[in-house]
Amino acid sequence: MRKTITILFPCVGRRVSLIKAFRQAAKRLGLKCTIIGTDKSELSPAMQCCDKKFIVQAISEPAYMRESLKIIKEHKVDLIVPTIDLDLVYWAHKKRALQKLGCRTLISKTQVVEMCQDKRLTAKFLKEHQFNSPETISRSAALKRKKHSFPYFLKPWDGYASRGNAIVNSVEELKFYCKHIPNCLVQQHIQGHEYTSDVYVDFDGNVQCVVPRLRIETRSGEVSKGKTVRHPQVIEACQKLVKKLGAGPGIITIQCMVTMQDEVKIIEINPRFGGGAPLAIKAGANFPLWILTEWLEKPLPNNMDRWKENLYMLRYDQEVWL
Repeated sequence: MRKTITILFPCVGRRVSLIKAFRQAAKRLGLKCTIIGTDKSELSPAMQCCDKKFIVQAISEPAYMRESLKIIKEHKVDLIVPTIDLDLVYWAHKKRALQKLGCRTLISKTQVVEMCQDKRLTAKFLKEHQFNSPETISRSAALKRKKHSFPYFLKPWDGYASRGNAIVNSVEELKFYCKHIPNCLVQQHIQGHEYTSDVYVDFDGNVQCVVPRLRIETRSGEVSKGKTVRHPQVIEACQKLVKKLGAGPGIITIQCMVTMQDEVKIIEINPRFGGGAPLAIKAGANFPLWILTEWLEKPLPNNMDRWKENLYMLRYDQEVWL
C-alpha cells in the first residue's frame, strides 16, 4: 500500500484551514504527506503552511502553466486540489496529460468547467434542464425593456468572488451599471435566504454527500458567518443538478436562494472547493479524508451524510508572522 502522497494546491492564497484538514486526514490514514503550494507572491498566508512553496507567474501569463507543470513533474505530484476559479479551465485541459504522469486532479471535464464559469451558459443549462433559477437576460435585452420588475441583480458573466456585482432599483441605475460593469448580465433579484452547498462527488462520478450552509454574513464574496442546515429541498436540488451536469470528482459548490415561498432557485455553480468548505468538514463531512481514502483505493465509509446540523462558523482574521 502507498504510504506517501504529494499534494499540490495551486494559487493557494488563504486556504489555511483546507491545508490543515488535508494534513490531518493524511495523518489519520497513516500517509506521509508533502504539501506544495504555489502563488504569485510569497506573501500568501497559506504558503507558510506548506512543506514546499513556489512563486509562479500570474494565471494570465503564458508561463503560469509551464511553471506549474515543471513543479508537478520534478516533485512527482500525486494529487492537485484547485482552489480558485481562474485556473480551472487550464487544469481541465491538462487532465489527461496529468493522468499519464500519475497525477490526479479534483477537476470536472472541460465542458463542465466552461459552462460553470460562463454565467450565460449556466443560465441556459439551468433553463433547458428545467432547474428553478432566476430569470437571466443580457444587458441589451434589459435596456430595451419597456416594463421592468425591479430590483435586478447585475454581475459580469465571467466574474468571480462577487466582483462587479450590483443591485439596481431603477432605470437610471440600470443604465449606469450596465455601462460600468464589464460583460454585464442582468438577473431577477431573489429575496430570501442564501445557501451554499458542498457536494461531494466520488472518483466514479457518484454524488455521495450534500452539505447546505446558510450564508449569514459574507466578506469579499466569501462566507464569514454561516451554519450547516439539513434542508431537504436544497439537498435534492443539488443532487439532481450535479448528476445532470456530470461534474466531479471532488467538491462542487452550488449557490442557491430559498425564497420566502420556500422555492429553491439555483444561482451559481463552482466546480471546486468553496471558501466555506471548512464548516462542512468540521461538521463531519470530512472531504479531505474521503478524497485520500479514494486515492488509496480503499472503500468510502457508509452513511456519509451523518454530518452535524446547526453548527455555526464565525470567522476572524489571524496573523502570520514572517
